[in-house]
Amino acid sequence: MSKFKFAFKDQTLNMTEGNPLKLILIFSIPMLIGNIFQQAYNLADAVIVGEYLGSDPFAAINATASITFFFFALCNGFGSGGGIITSQFFGENDEKKIKNCIINVGYIMFVMPLLIGLISFIFAGPFLELLDTPKNIRATATTYLRINSVGIIFISLYNYISSILRALGDSKSPLFFLVFATILNIILDLIFILVFNMGVVGAGIATIISQFVSGFLCFIYALKANPYFKFSKSDFRVNPYMIKKCLKLGFPLSLQFSMIAVSCMALQTVVNGYGSTAVATFGATSKLEQVIHQPYQTIAAALSTFAGQNYGAKKYDRIIKGYHRCLWIMTIFTLIMIPVIQLFGKSFIFVDNPIVKIDGAAALRISSYFYIFLGLIYVVRGILSGIGDSFFALLNGIIEVIGRFTVPFILTRIESIGYWGIWWSVGIVWFLSGATAWIRYKFMKRALLKKKVSET
Repeated sequence: MSKFKFAFKDQTLNMTEGNPLKLILIFSIPMLIGNIFQQAYNLADAVIVGEYLGSDPFAAINATASITFFFFALCNGFGSGGGIITSQFFGENDEKKIKNCIINVGYIMFVMPLLIGLISFIFAGPFLELLDTPKNIRATATTYLRINSVGIIFISLYNYISSILRALGDSKSPLFFLVFATILNIILDLIFILVFNMGVVGAGIATIISQFVSGFLCFIYALKANPYFKFSKSDFRVNPYMIKKCLKLGFPLSLQFSMIAVSCMALQTVVNGYGSTAVATFGATSKLEQVIHQPYQTIAAALSTFAGQNYGAKKYDRIIKGYHRCLWIMTIFTLIMIPVIQLFGKSFIFVDNPIVKIDGAAALRISSYFYIFLGLIYVVRGILSGIGDSFFALLNGIIEVIGRFTVPFILTRIESIGYWGIWWSVGIVWFLSGATAWIRYKFMKRALLKKKVSET
């Protein structure tokens, strides 16, 4: 009998040599596809529920989005921090530190999701009540949030492994498992909702199963294919220095992500005050804009890995050059997206409700004016995260919280703006964060140039 053996290929990419733009694009393309599938993964529940169950179940799912983001953010900041440190060790070409970092980040990423998932499950109801979630959708939203709480450990596993793989220059491998999980999620959604009539519960269970599959397969692949996941007994030792280093960067990132999530909760509270139709409208526009975020987010992630590897290799000129290349890519994408949203925004609102479609299209036109600032946030965040600037992570989170806790409450109380102040406030907060990010980069650029002079 003939034997077949699947050949795993090492996909690591050294970004400290070669054309920065070419390297960033090569790294970005599979990651962009993966991010789009990630959004398809997130959109699957919303689209199917919105089309087949109606606007109230759709609103219930959306009402949990900011809380779910908050708990995911607490976990994923530590995974992102570990990935950045791994990329710096990769730039230093220090295999021993890379392996020990992967293991010690793994210890953190096992404990945190279990603890946070338990808290989310227990306090799901009180959190939704605190956000003034409309009573007619609160029970459904609570159920869906509790189901998602169980899945925190699985999505954290995938994000942790994929973050490490990207830090080592491998943006392709996580894509395959994400695509498979997305297709599985959509199939299970249709089966559980249309065949078994399980409603929102079925959508939540489908998501958990898909999250488990993507996390498990990505983990197995890393063990089989990536040379940095070939561990010896000594790699498993608990290293207080390494844990401290990961926490030092991971904690501000988690705080940044969680503060942004808290600011989103503040905005959600304003939205909830306008009733379930407004919640559905805001949910529809938010889901679409999450897709629009993906090219910006992809550029940020690619630039973070590029900056991290070159920072470890002490090639500071390449970091600045990579930043300028990414700025051009971001600007071109923005100039394409603004007219598309202005002219065809209504076509992208997938909820079967005429009011939601009309209001959603108008809301998208408002926020699209500010896309250039959104892109600037991501590009600057990418380079600063890559070089380990934990201060910016904290500063960015504070700006988001202040903006979202003040601007929407002020604008919606102005009679001539009212309800539309929700979306004007989103754009204004992007402007404030983008301007702050740009100023912070200018300071860090000077620091990098001084560091280059001192080390030559």
